Amino acid sequence: MKILVCISNVPDTTTKITFTNDNTQFNTAGVQFIVNPYDEIALSRAIELCEGGKGTVTVINVGEVATEPTIRKALAIGADDAVRVNAAPRDAYFTAFQIAEYAKANDFDMILCGRESIDYNGSQVAAMIGEFLDIPSISIIKKLDFDGTTATIEREIEGGKEVVSVTGKFVASCAEGTAEAKIPNMRGIMSARTKPLTVVEAVAIDELGKVTKFETPAPRGAVKLIPAENAENLIGLLHSEAKVI
Repeated sequence: MKILVCISNVPDTTTKITFTNDNTQFNTAGVQFIVNPYDEIALSRAIELCEGGKGTVTVINVGEVATEPTIRKALAIGADDAVRVNAAPRDAYFTAFQIAEYAKANDFDMILCGRESIDYNGSQVAAMIGEFLDIPSISIIKKLDFDGTTATIEREIEGGKEVVSVTGKFVASCAEGTAEAKIPNMRGIMSARTKPLTVVEAVAIDELGKVTKFETPAPRGAVKLIPAENAENLIGLLHSEAKVI
């Protein structure tokens, strides 16, 4: 079994977000980057499925050379080898296309990724990969088992859960519960230095969309505390100021 796991290089959750070039570009100065937490969940489940010599796990990242420390962390967690598509990931469409092109040439049994990246929260890449490869795509899964031929997948839906079985190649985006994120140990960290990291050039594709501007949320205003016995005043403010009723 061969599993491809897509990983994103994202800012640490404590990062203070700012923009440059007239608010058209994320400011990376002084930012600590990490493996996208949802992608870590996908990677952990892939490693579990391949334990005991049942298969191999390849991680793939679309990014420039600065993303290699993040890729090495994924190797330290337990991936067997890694691929970096040498290009800035300009959007989900571009990223999914690059991953799909690599997958076409390397015959993976399944492709896993996180439900979304914590920087853009788009939840688009998995479905786009499935469309490019013409294989089933299952979004935001909570459980994944594989018996060698058929994958049994659970998803949460309104009021319950949905169980899906898939035979053949597929792509799935993993959410919390699919696996516990693994912490690399010293042996993993040392072995990551020598595991293969292949760099491939991006395949040309038309740019269908472009970010024109980023905006940060307005700062929070002052809090008004209304005594519990003054409900009439509270209702008036909700009408006149907050305009929520």
